Amino acid sequence: MGVNKRVILGLIVISLIINAKSSAQAVADSTIKKIEGLFLLWNNTKTPGCSIGIVRDDSLIYAKGYGMSNLEYDIPITPASIFHMASVSKQFTAYSIILLARQGKLSLDDDIHKYLSWFPDLKHKITIRNLLNHTSGIRDQWQLLAISGTRLDDVITQDDIIKILSKQQALNFNPGDKYSYSNSGFTLLAEIVKSVSGQNLRKFTDSAIFKPLGMVNTHFHDDYTEIEKNRAYSYERIHDMHFANSILSYSNDGATSLFTNIGDMSKWLMNFYHPKVGDQKDIVELTRKGKLNNGRELDYACGIVVDTYNGWRRFSHNGADAGYRTSISVFPDLKLGFIVFSNLAEFNPSERADKMADLFIKDSSTNKAVPKSVISNSSKSILEDTQYIKKIVGHYIAEDGAEFGFEFKNGDLYWQPHNESYLMAKGIKDSFVVSKFPEVKFVFSVSSAKDSIASEYWPNNQRILTKYIPDSNQTDKQLQAYTGIYYCPELDCKYGIVLKEHHLWLTNDKYNDTRLTLVGENHLTDDYWWINHLVVIRNSQSGIQGFEISSGRIMHLKFNKIE
Repeated sequence: MGVNKRVILGLIVISLIINAKSSAQAVADSTIKKIEGLFLLWNNTKTPGCSIGIVRDDSLIYAKGYGMSNLEYDIPITPASIFHMASVSKQFTAYSIILLARQGKLSLDDDIHKYLSWFPDLKHKITIRNLLNHTSGIRDQWQLLAISGTRLDDVITQDDIIKILSKQQALNFNPGDKYSYSNSGFTLLAEIVKSVSGQNLRKFTDSAIFKPLGMVNTHFHDDYTEIEKNRAYSYERIHDMHFANSILSYSNDGATSLFTNIGDMSKWLMNFYHPKVGDQKDIVELTRKGKLNNGRELDYACGIVVDTYNGWRRFSHNGADAGYRTSISVFPDLKLGFIVFSNLAEFNPSERADKMADLFIKDSSTNKAVPKSVISNSSKSILEDTQYIKKIVGHYIAEDGAEFGFEFKNGDLYWQPHNESYLMAKGIKDSFVVSKFPEVKFVFSVSSAKDSIASEYWPNNQRILTKYIPDSNQTDKQLQAYTGIYYCPELDCKYGIVLKEHHLWLTNDKYNDTRLTLVGENHLTDDYWWINHLVVIRNSQSGIQGFEISSGRIMHLKFNKIE
C-alpha cells in the first residue's frame, strides 16, 4: 500500500511538472519578460505582494507569485496561496441565486419579503433583482455598523449584520430609481439562498458550484477562527519597507469572505465561456446588465461588471477588504481571463490586470477618446458670456457631501475636486465634460450668482450640487447653536457636537473626537469615512432639531437633537 502511494505521488509530481512546462511554453518568453516587469516592485522577500494568473481557452497558461504571504515567518506567495476575495465573492452569491431560479425555486422579480419575513416593510417592493443590481436603496451594512460604533476590524458575524438590517426605517431611494453599491443586498441574497435551499451559502456553493468545477481549495469562510492552510495574510504599509497587520475578522458571507487561489479561480473564469456549472443561459442571466426604472442601462449586472476594454466585451469585478485587493476579468469572446490577488492595501490589482491584458489583446476600439482639438480649449460661445460664468464659478456641495469648485481662468473653465484642477470642454447642448475624464459631465442651472445648481453625471450615477458661499469667520456664539447630543433611533446610538477652541467637534464613546468643518450654514464635514457629511435639520424658526447623515452609501439617516 505504501509503495502504491509513493508511485501515485510520483506520477502526480511528474504530471504537475509537465503541465507547468506546457503552460509556460504557452506564453512567449518576450511576453513573460514584460509580465515580470509589471510586478518587479513586489518580487522580493521584504514586502507583501500578489499572485497572478492568465487563462486562455481551457487552460491556466501562466501563474506566479510575488512577494510574501507571511512576513513574520518568511513564507512566499505562490499560485497556491489562498486569498480572501472581498467583493469578488459577490458573483458566486449571485450565481447561486440564478441556479435556484433556473430550478424554479424562486424568481428574480420576487419581493424579498417572500423569503425574508424579518426584513422591515419599508412601503416599497424590493425585488431580488434589485439586490443583484445594487438598485434596492438599502443602506450599506459596513457604514451602518461603523456609525453604530462597530469597527470593521471587530469580529462581525452574519447575525450582527442581520440585526442591524432588521432595524432599518427608510431606504436611500425608491427601489430601481438609482444605482448605489450595497453590500447589504448580497448579505440578504445569502440569506435567501439559505431560506430557499435549506443550506447556508457555504454548503450550497460547495455542492452546486465548487465541487462540480473542481475548485477544491475554495469556500466561503464564514468563521474567522477557522484555520486555513496556505493563507496569505493581510498587510498595510506604514512607511518605506515597514508594514503592519491589517486585521480582518469577518464571520459573514454573501457580500464577501470567499477564500480561493489562482488555480481554482481560473476554473471559474473558464465557466463564463465553457460552462460546466449551469449553462450559457445562466451565464447570460449573470451578466445581464441592470436597468433603472427610467430605462437607463447600468454597467453592473449580477455581482459582475459588464463593459468593454480595448474594444472587447469584458466581465470583471474588484474587491477590497482590510489589506486584500483582488481583481478578475474575463473576455468571453476571446476566451481570455486575468487574475490578480494581493495582500497589500495600497496595491491596485485592476490596473495590473489591465496592463497584462494589453500584452494579449489588440485594441479594436472604434469609439476613441475625445479629440485633442475638442478638449484643449473650453472657451466656446457660452464661456464668452462673463455674466453667466460669474454665476457658475464658485464652491459647490452635493447632497452626499462631495465638494467641488469651478474656476474660470484664462478663458477656460476648470473643475476642482480634492485640491486638483481639470480642464473642462464644452459638451452637447449646455453640458461640460471633464477633459481627462470625458465620462464625467456637468449641467448647470443658474438663477443668480448665489443660487446655482450643478448636475453631475458619470457612469451608473448622478448627483446634484448646490453653490455655497464659504465663511470661516463664525463666532463662538454662532457655533454654539450646533452643539448638543444627537440620537439615532434606527441604530440606537448617540453622537455629540461640542465647541472646543473655537471649532466644532464630533464626539462618540467608541471613536476619537474629530473636528467638524461648517460648509455654508447647513453642512458639517469631517474626516471619518462613515460619517463625513452631516446635513442640519431645522424647524420653522430655523432652530436646529437634528441632522441627517448623507455620505457614501448612506442617505438621510436621521439623528434627533435630544439635549
